[in-house]
Amino acid sequence: MTSQELQRHNQTVLDTLEEGDLLEFDRGLYSHWAVYVGKCSITKILMQTLVFISCCMLNTVLIIFEEYDSGNMEVVHLSGDDGQMGSNLGHSCSISGVESDKGIIRKDRFWDVVGDSKCCSVVSRHLEPSKIVKRALSKPGEVGYNLLLKNCEHFASWCRYDKEESDQADGLFTALAVGGAAVVVAGLAVWFGRDGKKEREKQSEY
Repeated sequence: MTSQELQRHNQTVLDTLEEGDLLEFDRGLYSHWAVYVGKCSITKILMQTLVFISCCMLNTVLIIFEEYDSGNMEVVHLSGDDGQMGSNLGHSCSISGVESDKGIIRKDRFWDVVGDSKCCSVVSRHLEPSKIVKRALSKPGEVGYNLLLKNCEHFASWCRYDKEESDQADGLFTALAVGGAAVVVAGLAVWFGRDGKKEREKQSEY
């Protein structure tokens, strides 16, 4: 997919979003998750002002608002902390969006988060949209991150379904469990194989 095709795809997704929808951003090795909360507060204030003066400058106002509004849709997500390394919301090699193990819940513009990733929306709901947004907006500034227990998908799932779930974490946990079991089995095989060899060596001495 070319950059222009990607831009059109993401714009189409953005145009169809409703407040409370979940967004999945394909980062390659993993997916980043966020909650769509609508237009930023400045845009809402501008909308009210434009409605007030629109009777005098209708055509000009609509053009200005359309251009301003398109880039100010916001999402809430668990991302990288603004530390010495800074935030890189589109980073493809880190789990929390920054090369750090510290995460913070924050509100950002959709286009700053999507970067060069392909996004898709999740439209199934459990809670009312207004409640989903309210839950998401109650968390910005909260610090904490754990790959298996508290990642961006856990946060988005909690906002939407009132359950902290992550298919990515479950898959990783399963892989680690299977890998760990394989290591244990291999270690036992080596251990018993070594003991068996020692026993045979002892017998050969007699």
